[in-house]
Amino acid sequence: MAITSSTTTALDVPSLVSQLMAVERRPIDKLNTQISSYQAKISSYGTLSSLVSSFQTASSSLSASLQKLTATPSDAGALSATAASTAVPGTYSVNVSQLAQSQNLITAGQTSSSTAIGTGTATTITFDFGTISGGTLTNGVYSGAAFTSNGSGTKSVTIDGTNNTLAGIRDAINAAGMGVTATIVNDGSGTPYHLALTSANSGVTNSLKITTSGGDAAIDSLLAYDPAGVQNLTQTQAAQNAALTVNGIAITSASNTVSEAIQGVTLTLKNTTATPASLAVERDTTAMNTAAASFVDAYNALASQIKSRYAFGDSTKTAGSLAGDGTLRLMQDQLRGIFNTPASGGTLTSLAQVGIAFQKDGSLQLDSSKLDSAMSANFSDVANLISSSTGFATRLEAWAKSTLGPGGLIETRTQSLNKYVTSYNAQVDKLENLMTALQKKYTTEYTNLNLLLSNMNATSTYLTQQLSGSSSK
Repeated sequence: MAITSSTTTALDVPSLVSQLMAVERRPIDKLNTQISSYQAKISSYGTLSSLVSSFQTASSSLSASLQKLTATPSDAGALSATAASTAVPGTYSVNVSQLAQSQNLITAGQTSSSTAIGTGTATTITFDFGTISGGTLTNGVYSGAAFTSNGSGTKSVTIDGTNNTLAGIRDAINAAGMGVTATIVNDGSGTPYHLALTSANSGVTNSLKITTSGGDAAIDSLLAYDPAGVQNLTQTQAAQNAALTVNGIAITSASNTVSEAIQGVTLTLKNTTATPASLAVERDTTAMNTAAASFVDAYNALASQIKSRYAFGDSTKTAGSLAGDGTLRLMQDQLRGIFNTPASGGTLTSLAQVGIAFQKDGSLQLDSSKLDSAMSANFSDVANLISSSTGFATRLEAWAKSTLGPGGLIETRTQSLNKYVTSYNAQVDKLENLMTALQKKYTTEYTNLNLLLSNMNATSTYLTQQLSGSSSK
């Protein structure tokens, strides 16, 4: 009898298990694909949320720009001006005859700024602020004048052995923040160092009176100053108010910043005028055009993204990440509804009438000349068209706020998508645990099968050898 020996090849367990697991993992792969799709949608809504926010800001700025005015003087060297929303457009005549200024005082000269003055006995220096009236002023010294405190309160600083030098006094006054600025001036003489004191506030009611109390006579003789009495400092500049006229009406101001002379306008006086300067207060058409351009750009960016992300795919183009999404379609419909609903309360009812018009491709375009003409011809109707309760900017800003807010379209849709992601991730986690157990099972089974095949091969070889030996006898 003839015996034929055959050997069975061992299985490649890792490769076999890998192939089997690839088949088993197909449900997980499908879930992961779905999760990626939902995450892409969530990301798309994040982008759209940012664009809606930008559009909301642009709509708000468009309304705000209507309130902006410019104030332009004919003589920029004499004054500058800013206009608030309460200003009334028009041309004003401004004549500046005197600028407001602070009182300046200077001490007698000293040979050094760092040498101690007096004995160092603690002396309190007290500053009062008020008005100097009457009398005469000769070489910086008053005679026969009176001083009336303005009632703002006195301020004090102590000079003693730690700071009784010109530099020390200067630093003590400045550190105290009393409304007085101190500095040291060097005039180049034999006693060149002077302490110069300046009231921080301009105007006639902010002149200085300085009293000393304590035992240091040297400090008293250096700093005591009473316009109605002993004056140990010399006035180098008198406190004074600004004097001007607006349309012929006389106005005084303690400051060179004048905010009540013209309604809604703040004047900053720089110099006196030889002849009256004109001040033109006008609507800020540049700001309006800039805001309108930003509004158009913000809408176009949003509309373009909505359109591309909603689009269905075909043989020529890839579908958008939110193709056919109902929420996105609702956003489109709501925007169209607002733009197609006329404003009420004025002669202007559509944005196209002021140069903000739709093009054939659905984008907005701004005609600045048309906007300028509309503002010049009938500003109140332009304002009504844009910022009234039925104005386009008002309604579009409200739409954006609602869309972005709690319970709005974007938040609601994003929450729904996140729920899907959470649910699918839970299913993936569950299946992954199953895959781990299944892979272990397959590995064990096919490893055992390999062992069985190996034993069968050994038995087959043994039997073949035994039978071959028997037949040869």
